[in-house]
Amino acid sequence: MTRTRPLLGEPLALDLVNTAWVEQDAWVDFFDDPGGTEEWLAEHGLRGEADQARKPLVAARDALRAALVGREGPLDAVLDHGSRRPRLRGARPYEEIVVDDPAWHAAWVAAADLVRLMGERPERIRKCANPACVLWFYDISKNGSRRWCSMETCGNRAKSSRFQERQRSA
Repeated sequence: MTRTRPLLGEPLALDLVNTAWVEQDAWVDFFDDPGGTEEWLAEHGLRGEADQARKPLVAARDALRAALVGREGPLDAVLDHGSRRPRLRGARPYEEIVVDDPAWHAAWVAAADLVRLMGERPERIRKCANPACVLWFYDISKNGSRRWCSMETCGNRAKSSRFQERQRSA
């Protein structure tokens, strides 16, 4: 059985980034759970054999994390595994994803999704403001002021810490 991930519903690229997190001061990798990779692929409707896709997904996740902090080289290496081909079928345009190895399909799609997000609203891609948290989110709030991965966890911890600090000062 796989564990519940702490932040769901993010765009594909950020959801891949968030398959590894810190829980009780320990690093947790969702893909280490039995069935975790298979579940993640199915959740996103991505094809691929879980055993073969795991290593490329972990490489892509590391590359996405690097790109989010300004190191694009590893992301380019993932993107080099594939491309999009414009096609026309029944007078309707679509894009076909072509990868050099089927194991890289899901990883490439996630990497390409980060490029899309960066092209649309890069300022809305944020790391949780809790320094101990490693999760990333896409801020869809109306005024773009979201700071926490979740108000229930990191937001509450920050509020509680500020309250305790004020009590000590008083």
